Amino acid sequence: METMLLVLQFLADPYHLALILGGTFVGVLVGALPGLGSVILIALLLPFVVRMEPVAGIALCGIVYCATIYGGSITAILINTPGTAAAAATTFDGYPLAERGEAGRALGVATFSSAIAGIIGILVMIVATPLLARIAYQFGPAEYFALAVFGMSMLASISGKSVIKNFIAGAFGVLLATMGTDLTTGIERFTFGQADLSEGIRPVQMMIGIFAGGELLRQATLSGVQRNIVADAVAKLPSNADFKRLWKTVLRGSGIGTFIGILPAEGGTVAAMVAYNEEKRWSKNRDEFGYGAIEGVAAPESANNAATGGTMVPTLALGIPGGGSTAIILTAMLILGLRPGPQLFTDQPNLLAGLFGAMLGANICFLVLGMVGAKYFSRITLIPTTILWPMVFCLAALGAYSLQQNMFDVGIMLFFSALGYLMKRHGYAPAPIVMGLILGELIESSLKQSYLIYDGNLFAILQQPIALAFLVLAVLGVASPFIAKGIGALREKRTSK
Repeated sequence: METMLLVLQFLADPYHLALILGGTFVGVLVGALPGLGSVILIALLLPFVVRMEPVAGIALCGIVYCATIYGGSITAILINTPGTAAAAATTFDGYPLAERGEAGRALGVATFSSAIAGIIGILVMIVATPLLARIAYQFGPAEYFALAVFGMSMLASISGKSVIKNFIAGAFGVLLATMGTDLTTGIERFTFGQADLSEGIRPVQMMIGIFAGGELLRQATLSGVQRNIVADAVAKLPSNADFKRLWKTVLRGSGIGTFIGILPAEGGTVAAMVAYNEEKRWSKNRDEFGYGAIEGVAAPESANNAATGGTMVPTLALGIPGGGSTAIILTAMLILGLRPGPQLFTDQPNLLAGLFGAMLGANICFLVLGMVGAKYFSRITLIPTTILWPMVFCLAALGAYSLQQNMFDVGIMLFFSALGYLMKRHGYAPAPIVMGLILGELIESSLKQSYLIYDGNLFAILQQPIALAFLVLAVLGVASPFIAKGIGALREKRTSK
């Protein structure tokens, strides 16, 4: 109760309200720009943050962190280009909705799901941070390895029509994750003599290429196809029936996002993929997924925004950053003389209340901003493709270049643009490659650490209860499409008789 009173006190200050409004607007704008995101924005703000009063400075970091995660959904829906990695799963159904003239509906669903789940995640963070931190503390290398394998098992049903093609693409993504210098041995792998590959391939350049560049090439092949999109339908927001249909999806996504968010090194990207897959697995309308199901937008958006609150848990309670953004926030706290840990909750209640209040205010702010702006954002889809997609491609190239001011990154983007186009043409979904690249590094590092901890006995992983549970779930996840197919075949035989 005392914490909630301090949160309300923080929100009653006009300076803090102005900070929330300005930070949210900038965060949404930057989040919508492919290649940028919360990590870059918080890093750019760091010199200013460390000169601010500690409560306001850390609060500003929390504000832009929440806003950029939501902002990534705007371009993911409108132009099939996720502004942030966490919005990659939103493209699966968000862009098909925009293609059929329902961009406003998709944006409204994303805004509603993001804000409600973000608020739920922050409320959980306020109430249960110490308890959730203890749960996260139980995860070691074996548990992280099993969790990553469980994530990879979702390739069986995450997208596309062919399970085999999904696993082939996922395996290619894992192979890409091994490129670069092995931190254990110092040996360079698959760099082909290119110094720029010594740190491996970053997910951002690959996603910009596969989604934005691949879609540009696909649109080029459709230049003679006439688009019939009704302007009134484009700007139409979700109906009350849509919101009623989504509340269970948002609650499930919030739970998944909060849980995965508290695990260091996981974060919103994995949470969104897991939530999308689980929603598709249990949905009565699973055949609509990939073709414009609103649940396919709500699930990943609720999970990646709920994860923002979750990732702050190990950062505040254990001093272990839950991701790149929280690592910079942790750096800012240390520079300001704040030491994360259990004592932070008793020594700095005003700081925690300010952070909680700022993130809560940011979610409310972008809920209003998104619902009001959705009608205007959605009209981007009315721009002729011959004008829109060259502009998108220039923006994508700029986003790839901006990370390190390196033309080699633009070349990587172009390579994956061609690869993304060829994959779609031959029935391979791009999502499994992204998931393989993101989880591949975690699989390799956690497996090596487990090997060292258990003296080469990898079967010891099966002796860890949490790890064993995730591995069993992974096996069931891989087998579930085949089991469902077998059950369907038996039913058909019985009905035919």
